[in-house]
Formats: sequence, C-alpha cells, structure tokens
Amino acid sequence: MSSYAVVLRVPHARTTFAAALLGRLSYGIVFLSLTLAVSQATGSYAVAGVAMALFGLVGALVSPWRAALVDRRGPRRVLPVMAAAYAVSLAGLAASSWQPGSSRVLLCGLAALGGACAPPLGRVMRALWGELVPDRRLLQRAFSLDTVAKELVYVTGPLVAGLLAVVARPAAGVAVSAALVLVGTLALVSSPAVRDMRGQSDKERDEPKRSWGGLAGLERPIAVAAGTGFCLGALHLLAVAFTEERSQAAAVAWVEASLAAGSAVGGLAYGAVTWRADARVRLALLGVLLGGLVAVAGSMPGVVTLAGAVGVAGLFVSPLLTTAYLIADESAGPGSRTRAGAWVNTAFNAGSSAGTAGAGTLLGSAPWRGAPSWQPYPCWWPR
Repeated sequence: MSSYAVVLRVPHARTTFAAALLGRLSYGIVFLSLTLAVSQATGSYAVAGVAMALFGLVGALVSPWRAALVDRRGPRRVLPVMAAAYAVSLAGLAASSWQPGSSRVLLCGLAALGGACAPPLGRVMRALWGELVPDRRLLQRAFSLDTVAKELVYVTGPLVAGLLAVVARPAAGVAVSAALVLVGTLALVSSPAVRDMRGQSDKERDEPKRSWGGLAGLERPIAVAAGTGFCLGALHLLAVAFTEERSQAAAVAWVEASLAAGSAVGGLAYGAVTWRADARVRLALLGVLLGGLVAVAGSMPGVVTLAGAVGVAGLFVSPLLTTAYLIADESAGPGSRTRAGAWVNTAFNAGSSAGTAGAGTLLGSAPWRGAPSWQPYPCWWPR
C-alpha cells in the first residue's frame, strides 16, 4: 500500500482525485435512482427502461465527441458547461418524477439530454494522472488506484440510491446525483493540476487527421476492451438466468459482489508490482486469463461455486483495464489523452451492450425452464 501512498503524495494528486471521485459518485447513484423514479412516476417499467436506454445509449454514442471537445478546448472551459447542463437535466428529472403522473415524453427527453451532457470526469482524471505522474511505474499504480476506486463507486452508489429511496423517495437520489456532479466538477476544475491543462494547439489539432481517425496505436487496447466488455456483459445476464433458474434470484448480488471484490483486489495487487514485460504482452495475457476463467465459471454447478469462480476471474478485470488505459495514454499525444481513454471506455461499453444483447438472444432461444425476469442495469456508462 505504500506505493499508492507515494502516488497520492504527488502535488495536487489527492485533492484532484477526491474531487473527480466525488463527481463520479453521481454516476454510481443515478442509474438505480432514475430507474426507480421514472417507474414510480409513470407506473411503467417499460417507460423506465426506455428512459434508461436513452440515458445510457446517447451517453455512449457522444462519449468520444465530449472527450475530443475537452482535449480541444481544455477541461476548465468545457467541464463546467457540461456539468451544469447535466445537473439541470437531472434536476428537471427529479422535479418531474417527484409526483406520479409525469409526462413520459418529457422524462425520456430529459434522460437523453442528461446522457448527452454527462461530463467525462473519469477520462479527464486519467488524462490528469498522465500529467501529474510522469514516472511510468507510478502511472501504472495511479491507473490501478483509479480503476479500483471506480469499482467501489459502482458498488456503493446503488446502496446510497437505495437508502435515499427508503428515507425519502427515488427522485431524491436523482437530485443528489445532480448536486454531486456539479460540486465535484467545480472542485476538479479549480485544482491547480487542471488549471495547467491547456487545449490543443493548432498543430496537435491537425495531428489526428494524419492518422487513422486519431486512433493510431490504440487498436489493440480498443479490441481487448471491447472483448472484455462483451464477456462481462454476457456474464451479468447469464448469472441472473443461472440464479433464477435455481430459484435463488437474490443470490445474483453475491455473484456481482464477488466480481467487484476480485477486481478491486486484483487491481491493487497489480498496480503495486513493477512489471518487466511490455504492457501489450501483459494486455494479451490478461485477456486470455480472464476469458479462460470466465469459461471455467460457466461450468460451475451451483451459485456458491459460481460466485467463487467469478471472484477469481474478477482478479484480472481491473489489471486488464488498467493496462488498456496505460497503453492508450502512451499512444496518445499530449493533447489527446482524454480522447484516447474515451475510445477505450467506449469500446468496453459497446462490447458490454453487445454481450448483454447476445446473451439475451441466447437465453430467449434456449430451452430454459424459465426466462430471467430481471434485467441488470446497463454497464455502458462513464468509467
């Protein structure tokens, strides 16, 4: 753990990271809160599903554009505008869904607007790590710490959302999400580390035009991230079917928790080691190990053994994503780090969506005794 303390002792690292993490907590809370709020306000889970699909899908589609805008204009000029628009859309959603009888079209429209405007705090933070930590060994630890913290946000966020739904109402979680992203973003852009980040120069702005869409050198991390997303997206839905088929639907939470815990442990251990092998070699090896272990998990006979196998597979999730982001950062120019990380993240999210859809098609055509009645929340969101 001392190696991570060294990372956090880098000037401005601790306060900058804390600000970004506070804003990113909004993304951990909003999915469950918004789903519950819209379904309660409209009396329809179908409308809630449409709203969430628009929220996540629009956000994923415009993700590279948002990141490119941050690289081009600089985070101090762009992030506050995005955060304000995102917070206003969430505030509108909270107000509209506070009482039953809200307009379904209005709720879906505000959800799409929120997805389009969500500030890419995670990608900006990863770009900032590249500026704050020039030592490549420390940068690996910084990325590992960032990835593990992201996992914890997506574990604690739904718990906060559930608590707010019980003590107040689901729309309160949407309102809290709006406040968190606004406060976190403003704290982030006030950091001296962000003040030193400038937009692209004219030369840097023209550079992507001379390469393959600005993605030269990113083909491998993008491909592996997409495959990882596909694997995990399918795993989430198949785990639901597995537990429901055994009349233990609630046990899927233990499978998910096991995956998250394994990922956190693996990420911390991976970042603390100084590796001699090239990052691209490690990426390929981690991908093979993750895929093989997920395949092994598919042969488990019961929920307990499935959770254990998934936990072991999870040990390689954070290290794999950390390595993919590290390669993206190395391949990107000084003025395009946010965009490079966004492409890796978009590939992961697109793969996750495809994996979930593919697993759903498989389950729909397979002769199961029962079809899963619960759909997991989308994985495609700003990581």
